[in-house]
Amino acid sequence: MSRTPRATPTGGSSTRAWRDALVAVIAGFAVMTVVGAAGLACAGAGDLPGGAFPRVVAAVVVMAAGGSVEVSGGAGLLAGADASLAVLPLSVSLAGALTAGFCFLRPLHNRAVAGPRELAGRALPLVVLWLLALTGCALLARQDFGISTGDSPVGEIGELLGSAPTVGFRAAVPATLLFGLLWILGLLLVCLLVSRRAPLPAGLVRFHTAVRPAAFATVALLLAYVVLGIVVGLVVAATQGHPGRTLAVVLLGLPNLVWIALTLGFGGAWQGNVEGPFGLPVPQSLDQVLRGPDLSTVDVASLAERDSRAWWLVVVAAVLLLGAGVLTAVRSPARVRPWQHALHLGVALALATLAVCLLAGVRARFGLSLLGIGDVDGLGGRVELTALLGRTVGLALLWGAVAGFLGALLARPLHRRGRVDPPSGAGR
Repeated sequence: MSRTPRATPTGGSSTRAWRDALVAVIAGFAVMTVVGAAGLACAGAGDLPGGAFPRVVAAVVVMAAGGSVEVSGGAGLLAGADASLAVLPLSVSLAGALTAGFCFLRPLHNRAVAGPRELAGRALPLVVLWLLALTGCALLARQDFGISTGDSPVGEIGELLGSAPTVGFRAAVPATLLFGLLWILGLLLVCLLVSRRAPLPAGLVRFHTAVRPAAFATVALLLAYVVLGIVVGLVVAATQGHPGRTLAVVLLGLPNLVWIALTLGFGGAWQGNVEGPFGLPVPQSLDQVLRGPDLSTVDVASLAERDSRAWWLVVVAAVLLLGAGVLTAVRSPARVRPWQHALHLGVALALATLAVCLLAGVRARFGLSLLGIGDVDGLGGRVELTALLGRTVGLALLWGAVAGFLGALLARPLHRRGRVDPPSGAGR
């Protein structure tokens, strides 16, 4: 009499789940800390006074993990500050997400099906430990700095009364925990959607064909843009001067730029403006479009008016999107029709573009007012860049559908996996 061996639970014991979660959290935060510290050092933050560098690194890690950092300032009774900051350092976020996601998925690569309780037993320790680590970073992320005002009225009066202007930042712990929870849950969801080897509950296995190939191809497309951006950044750092500033952009906010370039390449648009002495570490043509008192629309046409090389964004987007379409078809079963590939990739690209629009935007403002009268010249500014959601997401859906359809046609000679199995009774 033969026996069928019982499957060992993928998650293993509760102790093993907590141990694996601890490894994932430590690795994720360590990578984010290293990348954030390297980027800030290249930007010159290592010379900050008062031993503030570790606290600034903690603030960057908090923002990268979805947390909220509040900016404040003032000069006692003399002046007040109107400050706000909403920006996600996506290079740091991406490094932490790839590391934590890999560590989360590695123990699960044993079988195709897992119960909801087993997956929850794996996810819950990771979420709890992630939020504890994020709380520690949030408590460390607070610092005040003095502002050099030069010959401004605030500086002169402040010297007489001994009240110098200051600006500081603090992590908002409740908001940080809320957004950090959404961040880590979103990461775990993306990991299960993208990985072909990760197990799913039995009731969801039937959606594997429709979701995972297109999700994987979309993530591969975003990562391809990042790799291409790294290559361009290194070339610029080596040939154009200012290597520290260029490397700081690569290590802190490269996906913010290259994923915006992807949306511009398929016809999307953003709007924003830059006022004051502050600005965005962006190509000169983009800064010229944004510079001004009113909101400006940024698309390929407006960039090409200042630099005709902007049209290459369309070429790069078309080639890489077609590659994503081919990849979707290659990773799908042979029975999937071209129109289904078009639907799957179109929806996946539209959702990814919506996430990029929500994550890659920038909103920053700082204004120092004297005795409540008005902003002090040279010490105030605003930077804003947000997506036109309807146009950008709609075109992502269209381009993804076209790329999925054409990719399915091109992939027919390459198709080697996912053959249709005969009915169970056909061989009897």
